[in-house]
Amino acid sequence: MSTISEQLLAHTSKHSNAKALLVLADGTTYRGFAPAARGEVFGEVCFNTSMTGYLEVLTDPSYAGQIVAMTYPQIGNYGVCPDDVQRDHVALSGFVVHDMCTEPSNWRSQESLPDFLKRHNVVAIEGIDTRSLVRHIRETGAQQAVLSTEDDDVESLMKKLAAQPSLVDHNFVSDVSREQPQEYHASDMPKGHDFALKEPERATHHVVVYDCGVKDGILEGLARSGCDLEIVPWDTPAEAVLAKHPDGVFVSNGPGDPDRVEGTYSQVEKLLGKVPFFGICLGHQMLSKACGARIEKLKYGHHGGNQPVENLLTGRVEITAQNHGFGQVFDSLGPLVPEESDGVTEHAHDLRFWTERHVAPVVQNDKVGRIKLTHVNLNDGTPEGMACLDIPAFSVQYHPEANPGPTDAHYLFTAFGRLMDGRDDYLDIDIAADRLHGWKFEEDEGEAVKINPPGYEAAVTAAAKRHVQEEKNLGANPATPKQASGKENTNA
Repeated sequence: MSTISEQLLAHTSKHSNAKALLVLADGTTYRGFAPAARGEVFGEVCFNTSMTGYLEVLTDPSYAGQIVAMTYPQIGNYGVCPDDVQRDHVALSGFVVHDMCTEPSNWRSQESLPDFLKRHNVVAIEGIDTRSLVRHIRETGAQQAVLSTEDDDVESLMKKLAAQPSLVDHNFVSDVSREQPQEYHASDMPKGHDFALKEPERATHHVVVYDCGVKDGILEGLARSGCDLEIVPWDTPAEAVLAKHPDGVFVSNGPGDPDRVEGTYSQVEKLLGKVPFFGICLGHQMLSKACGARIEKLKYGHHGGNQPVENLLTGRVEITAQNHGFGQVFDSLGPLVPEESDGVTEHAHDLRFWTERHVAPVVQNDKVGRIKLTHVNLNDGTPEGMACLDIPAFSVQYHPEANPGPTDAHYLFTAFGRLMDGRDDYLDIDIAADRLHGWKFEEDEGEAVKINPPGYEAAVTAAAKRHVQEEKNLGANPATPKQASGKENTNA
């Protein structure tokens, strides 16, 4: 950087010009600046396509072992609200953005994103062409990378990177799971969300939650739908779970390679048929493994809040939030049952075949009987959900909670409650009507509810006072770009 560029930078919010370097395993490099903590981190680089929700991404335990690149160009513009975190720590390895905002504007914000990252010792890089990085990952696939603010030598970093173990060689779930059981009730939900959400339903079900890296938003979704939760570590024996006499068992999202999480899927296998079961994301993969399915690593995974998924039972398309790098191979569950699959006898590699036929196919599984494919990803034709027909169990690959959103799949929490009630039609829910269930944004008796969040009036008043004071300062200072006369200073 030239001397004049450094001088100009020093008088902006980007006053720090510390260098940062991102190097991928294939030798591709990206040079930028370090807006957060200093250090050197390793992980698999992936990209997230969400336009909002960066705080939820940062605190999602499913990102353990990964360097996350955000595709939206400016990150941090609405600051940090502690009520939105998904766990009390950051699990990801590093963070990549095009531009990080240092001066947020939001009445709920309590801290800037750079300050939050520094406080949690997160190494980040900004000022790179994230479009180029994303295109490269899409073309070459996910790969290991190193992000450093300490070493500026590419060859040196490549040698360090080559010595790092692969993502599939480590069980990240054991790193992020709770070590001791813990209860969670509706009273434990953050009060800062009350301005947008209605009162939760009365608790009618006792659910044991396997914590494989569960997000707080998922716990909140279960509690709001009428569940009292008992959260247990990832490898809790099935016998101990059954001894609690739960109405249902839920297995959460989580990081890494599902094949490394035998401590969970081996217990799920013992639970199936004995208690109603619901799994999401890694929980879907745990049910798949328990049924004997094969899991494959996706080229670059699904990460973001805008993945289209068709519900084969209703024909509705859900816009979903997802975060996973591995996926189920549907045909490994067993052969098709032709009489329940529109007469089809051979599996289709691209499952969008079934969306075109408007059919939810059924396979015969050696362990649990018949399994129906319920959801398909419309971007790449991969499986997104299944329901066991001969035992009470279902799962989806995506996240139904609205943290940060969207809310299209909220109905799945309701479906779990109906499954625990013994209803065969538990998935027969109009998702269009259910999408805003539990939110104050829905219409009440034909009139939209008007919301004034706690602290909103005070925040608006304070902002108005600041605006008035700024106008006075501008009028009193002829050296500013806008003169007291209101004319633009063309010499600025």
